[in-house]
Amino acid sequence: MLNWLKTSESHSHGPRLRGLLSPAIATLALVAFVAIQLHWQGRVWWCSCGRPDLWWGDVHSGHCSQHLLDPYSFTHVSHGLLLFAALTWLFPRLPLPWRFVLALAVEALWEIVENTPFVIERYRTATAALGYEGDSIANSLGDIVCCGIGVVLARFLGLRRSIILFVLIELALLVSIRDNLLLNIVMLFCPINAIKTWQMAGG
Repeated sequence: MLNWLKTSESHSHGPRLRGLLSPAIATLALVAFVAIQLHWQGRVWWCSCGRPDLWWGDVHSGHCSQHLLDPYSFTHVSHGLLLFAALTWLFPRLPLPWRFVLALAVEALWEIVENTPFVIERYRTATAALGYEGDSIANSLGDIVCCGIGVVLARFLGLRRSIILFVLIELALLVSIRDNLLLNIVMLFCPINAIKTWQMAGG
């Protein structure tokens, strides 16, 4: 982490732009692959309600995870913060553009796994998301974009300020929707009835 904001690259603009071309193509290919895979899994492109809203704030509604963004989009910003930290530690010599692509690849894998029947049913039975039917393709792509935003923020904020931002996001979500990334993980893998009851009372 000591080299969090340091890079060994000191190239001219020409080579630097050429160095960004392959990661950019890889990113577009990744996004296209996720959209095709989710469509193959039976995910709708946008909310079946016929209202392609950019934002939906009610997490207890069947519209949650069906539009481009919702409160849970902020947890994907947190994904980006965490992934950048992990990849910086694991692959400190990996060029930043490819670190970005790798982070998005991990996020994309999660979006595919998250929308499998097994995980959808797990959310429905173990968490407060009783009516959860999986994400729309638009929502999954929005989550990937939010992860990318988190990666970029982590790159420019540095470790300490990234930690502060992560904590602020967790606290804000805890207060506003009684859920956050940490609780989401706990309830998915080791559900606690008292937490589930408290979360459902907030609806």
